[in-house]
Amino acid sequence: MSFRCDLTGKKPLVGHKVSHSNIKTKRRFLPNLRVVTLASETLGRAFRLRISANALRTVDHRGGLDAFLLKASNEDLAPKALRIKRDLEKKRASAA
Repeated sequence: MSFRCDLTGKKPLVGHKVSHSNIKTKRRFLPNLRVVTLASETLGRAFRLRISANALRTVDHRGGLDAFLLKASNEDLAPKALRIKRDLEKKRASAA
């Protein structure tokens, strides 16, 4: 299981842990990932995703999973989220 957000593509950063004596050792800064269930209004079902806490706030700000996915770029999305986005676009195209 990788430490990567399904929606924003956030992944671990690398940096230094600096001691009091200024000795630097490598460390990883892991994203704050949560497993959440988000509902799609257009598709009428819920999806279980592993996303960062920041992405969860952004989903709420944009007005739900559907609005977030339609605005997100395909390069940032994980394969699971990309599949949901494609299904969402197909459903919207058939409804219009």
